[in-house]
Amino acid sequence: MSAQWFSCPAETRLRSAGTQGQNRAALRNLLDCLRERCAIRASHADPATITRGVAGRALVLCQSSGSSGGAKTIRRSQASWIASFEVNRDLLGVGPGDCYAVLGQLGHSLSLYAATEALHLGAGLMVLAGDGPRSQLRALHEGRASILYATPAQLRRMLGLAGDTHLPALRHVICGGGKLDETSRAAMQALCPNARIAEFYGASETSFVTLSDGATPPGSVGKPYPGVRLELSPEGEIWVASPYLFQGYEEAGLPDIQRRGDYISVGDIGMLDAGGNLFLRGRGSRMVTVADRNVFLEDVETRIAACAPARLAAAVAVPDAMRGHAVLAFVEGAPDDGLARRIRDDCRARLGDHAAPRRVIFLPALPMLPAGKPDLCALAALA
Repeated sequence: MSAQWFSCPAETRLRSAGTQGQNRAALRNLLDCLRERCAIRASHADPATITRGVAGRALVLCQSSGSSGGAKTIRRSQASWIASFEVNRDLLGVGPGDCYAVLGQLGHSLSLYAATEALHLGAGLMVLAGDGPRSQLRALHEGRASILYATPAQLRRMLGLAGDTHLPALRHVICGGGKLDETSRAAMQALCPNARIAEFYGASETSFVTLSDGATPPGSVGKPYPGVRLELSPEGEIWVASPYLFQGYEEAGLPDIQRRGDYISVGDIGMLDAGGNLFLRGRGSRMVTVADRNVFLEDVETRIAACAPARLAAAVAVPDAMRGHAVLAFVEGAPDDGLARRIRDDCRARLGDHAAPRRVIFLPALPMLPAGKPDLCALAALA
């Protein structure tokens, strides 16, 4: 890679920074880092702050989502992101008339990535973190955003309030950080009739691994992203080699990620079809045993989303003396006995009796991480 530093046009178009002052503060600091060629440090602990790292070191220090444990600080070269910026320039057809939008805090790697890509490629940028879904919809419409990066949970929150709204200016919706169910995908397509809805699979440590397109079969997260090589172990563990990998964790004392030559693995399990499309089962750490049978909690969450597409939901497992574990479902919104029964019946029919949630618990609001994902640790504590 010849380029080592993020570029930043002299006249950067920040069409909107939402209504939150912390967004504007974070953007100012990010712009300063780019212009002064400093390392960039971002943290969930204070999403308003992007701080300067060591001058002259072309690094990005950002945090993993921490959805199932403590967030880790990811250390990567700026060149590793620049390489995918240039790929996306061609894949998305990014030009000076485009405007990116992000819904999450810049302390999270997905939002920081998208914001930095927009700045590097000379596009406009809107950071809408902290605004409510109605305000985000209004800003996307009035600001004529054309490229949106978001997590499935962020999209579902907007879809629940979209009504008859349409966002015709959106050309691309890039969704990552979780599985986008088919009902939500269809609703997003109706909301953005001119957009390509692309789902990607990746992690803070790997950046892009796969990307879907119009030929991707239902349920798949697509084929390997340009430059990525995939290998699957006999057990289905996904191993990745690419120019976009991180350098390591910043915190002292953390065990290193699994490495095998040029390949690394974050512990996700999947399968490849004959056409090279990747189907995810879930994170190995989220597979539990119920009555001597394996259950991926992501499979349960997919079935909940099918039954309640307008609600945020998550599944956790708790120890059970007789069956090993019991699955509990958490659903955002008012209690609904009929919906709880449909969720249990659907899981039982599609996944088996062992995967049916023992209880469906309704909460006024699901605890969320700054990354825009349900806080599984907080839900496990409630369970």
